[in-house]
Amino acid sequence: MIKEKSADWNSIFILLLKRVLTSVIVLFLMITFLFFLLRIAPGDPSQKFVSPDLSPRLAAMVRQSFDLNSSLLDQYKTFILNLIKGDFGISYTYRIPVIQVIGEFLPFTIIFSLICFIIQLSAGFLLALFVVKKINGTRDKIISQTSIMVYALPSFVIGVALIFIFSVLLNIFPSSGLSSFDFDSFNFFQKMIDYARHMVLPLITLSLGGIAVYYKYLRDNLEEVYNKSFVENLRAHGFEEKVITKKHVIPNAISPLIAVAGVELGLLFGGALITEVIFALPGMGRLTINAILSRDYPLVIGCTFVSGVLIIITNLTADLIKAKMDKRIVKGILN
Repeated sequence: MIKEKSADWNSIFILLLKRVLTSVIVLFLMITFLFFLLRIAPGDPSQKFVSPDLSPRLAAMVRQSFDLNSSLLDQYKTFILNLIKGDFGISYTYRIPVIQVIGEFLPFTIIFSLICFIIQLSAGFLLALFVVKKINGTRDKIISQTSIMVYALPSFVIGVALIFIFSVLLNIFPSSGLSSFDFDSFNFFQKMIDYARHMVLPLITLSLGGIAVYYKYLRDNLEEVYNKSFVENLRAHGFEEKVITKKHVIPNAISPLIAVAGVELGLLFGGALITEVIFALPGMGRLTINAILSRDYPLVIGCTFVSGVLIIITNLTADLIKAKMDKRIVKGILN
């Protein structure tokens, strides 16, 4: 028994090592591609800091401070050496280390993404359970068609529609920002309510698409498991339908969803670009867009790197959970 457990953990460790090495290579290639793409694109990030009244010598000093005077290969060598040290450089816009800038925006994205993830998974699971007893029934068809329509809608369309209805027409929720102008004058409970009011529309906007995805996967998985022969055998042996659903159908239906959940959570962590821009939220998505528009090379690279690492971590976590639940996955990958 001990040897068997040890072998299982060794297999999982090998799986983890393979995934990490592959992910690191992909991340490195992505960052390298982005580095050269940014620098060969038209435009000069130093121009917005250079006035026509400045002398050519001062303008050259500004470019030198951005390390833009050296050759492209020399810039890349410096970038790689700094990257190994964990140094992404100084942000052109904020004039402070990139890591420090990201540290100010990343916590919001993580909290925001986790809340959306919980909402998506919970709502999708409850909707799937709601229709599971009457697959292909009226409510199943209505919810399935609605979920397809919601998934097909771009998030910016949903966001703008929600702002128009609930902020402009009904004036129920704020249209942007994380807090009100007089936020500092509120007591603790008023501040929490104010935060909640500002987050309702962004959470709905970002969660609807994920709810549709989880519902569709869970609904199809539940239907597939219900059609398995072992479910019929359990019914034939007199097991109650609730027991069959709770102890046998749901666990088997949830297992394939883990990989999807890992990808979805990684994408959320990577930055809800459109949602954060529409609602002017202080997260990684909005920071990345602003960095791209201002041609802040170090900040763009830093945001992309952090987003990639978060996606890798969530996918690795999902792989480990799947491997622990189903040993056939490990054997298949190792072989």
